[in-house]
Amino acid sequence: MSTPPVASPDAGPLDRPLNRKHVTAWALWDWGSASFNAVMVTFVFGTYLASDAFGPDDRGTQWLTAANAIGGLVIALTAPIIGQRADAGGRRKLWLGLNTGVVIALTALCFLVTPEESSLLLGVMLIAAGNVAFEFAGVNYNAMLLQVSTPKTIGKVSGLGWGAGYTGGIFLLLLLYVGFIAGDTHWFGVPNSDALNIRVVALFAAAWFLVFALPVLLSVPEHRASTPAGARRSILASYRELFRTIAGLWRHERNTFWFLVSSAVFRDGVGAIFTYGAILGTTVYGVAAADVLIFGIAANVVAAAGSFLGGWIDDRIGPKRVIMGSLVGLIVTATIVFFLDGTTAFWVFGLTLCFFVGPVQSASRSFLGRLTTEDRAGEIYGLYATTGRAVSFLAPALISAAITLTGDSRFMVPAILLVLMAGMVLLIRVRDPKVDAAR
Repeated sequence: MSTPPVASPDAGPLDRPLNRKHVTAWALWDWGSASFNAVMVTFVFGTYLASDAFGPDDRGTQWLTAANAIGGLVIALTAPIIGQRADAGGRRKLWLGLNTGVVIALTALCFLVTPEESSLLLGVMLIAAGNVAFEFAGVNYNAMLLQVSTPKTIGKVSGLGWGAGYTGGIFLLLLLYVGFIAGDTHWFGVPNSDALNIRVVALFAAAWFLVFALPVLLSVPEHRASTPAGARRSILASYRELFRTIAGLWRHERNTFWFLVSSAVFRDGVGAIFTYGAILGTTVYGVAAADVLIFGIAANVVAAAGSFLGGWIDDRIGPKRVIMGSLVGLIVTATIVFFLDGTTAFWVFGLTLCFFVGPVQSASRSFLGRLTTEDRAGEIYGLYATTGRAVSFLAPALISAAITLTGDSRFMVPAILLVLMAGMVLLIRVRDPKVDAAR
């Protein structure tokens, strides 16, 4: 059977002059979003919910994991519809703004989560709901990549966005560490009692996201509607259209179909590196718990550098080569880490891993952008979110099995390697849209 065309002839962003003001405004949203990803979910508030302030056992981690799993199911079932309906109605920026506003409000409400068992459910619900709204916002944000980039710059613009996200995380974490986390005295006289210094961080994070989300909402024009004005589609009709889209990808755009599948697998492996890296460092390689935040800051610096460089290379040699090269780099580096010991080895090769993470994420977004069109980008990026959620059990399941069988946390490394290699094998059959277009 011959492979169908890579994409329709008009796939990718339109050939138009690059508006640097729009690109900057778009990237600033990613910069601001670090307040939720890096601060609330990963390094500060998520850690706070997992602490013994909410009970003597691991109930904080267990409840948050369960709530996020439910939220992930909601995202998987609805993300493509969210994107599809925004595409059809010409309301992509509107839904980006509404979902961003929900994330900001939920972040600010985390100030109410006091360090007592009765507040745990509130904290877990706020973070899990924030994750859902953030993913919905991300679908429309990713789709806007085609509005702010050009065929010659889509890789660089995607890399700029990812790099801005990492850089914003670095800057904000340092600011919060100095202002509210380190020591016993903090800015504005905020005390440690009743975890007020951590709860104030939530207000600071909400304000940070609000400030940097405004430029894209104020300066980038709304995209044109893909259906006639006044034509409304029911939710049921939207799902019928989604199923027709998936069937159409299989029949006529097999390349896009297989990219969605392969990227879902290798993105799960890449995500596991950040999710379990700190755990691996403290339990196996002797990294002090107090140094984890410092490692996180360094990891973001390196990942940002990789994103910027990967985006520049992407526009020159194509996203597939960037992804394949980065996956090879991840696999080789992780293999080396597995056979070494000590904190120095973890710092050197752990940060090397982070360097290759950025280009994989950035080039994956630009790859899909080259395969779709501006008027259906929301739906396709919604499928991108859905496929990612659909296989998000792979790395955690393999890691759990590996540790159960060996009793050694070190064996989470080969578990992650298996996921990365599976994704790379699936990607081999996918044709690079940039290279194909140049023929």
